[in-house]
Amino acid sequence: MSNPGKFLIIIGLGIALIGVCVGLLSGFKIPFLGKLPGDIFVQNKNFTFYFPFTTCLIISLVLSLIFYFIFRK
Repeated sequence: MSNPGKFLIIIGLGIALIGVCVGLLSGFKIPFLGKLPGDIFVQNKNFTFYFPFTTCLIISLVLSLIFYFIFRK
């Protein structure tokens, strides 16, 4: 794709499609996602902090593999 305008339009449509899918599938939950060992959860009386570190790594790996197989030449 030599035209950056077309590329940006395709990326925008992809993000919109993902947004629609997330909206439609908001009731659908993957049971273990977000509760993995390595996810950081700190709770005090008036403070709760949650960072899904391991979950982010797994999502990043899966998306990287998907994009690798889609865009490899």
